[in-house]
Amino acid sequence: MRLTEFHELVDGQFGPVRGASLLVDHVLSGVGGRTAEQAIEEGVDPREVWRALCADFDVPRDQW
Repeated sequence: MRLTEFHELVDGQFGPVRGASLLVDHVLSGVGGRTAEQAIEEGVDPREVWRALCADFDVPRDQW
């Protein structure tokens, strides 16, 4: 998944303001206890980060 697509999915699901906040404030256990931004900066695939966000916020599986 491209980073642009990741950001589009985050904005579409959570809204641009909340989405931006989640990327830097919410710690995801699914990517080693890092924020989404930290995980991506450290080389985690954006698709894996997207799935971790979806799991934490009960996004329906068909939208993962």
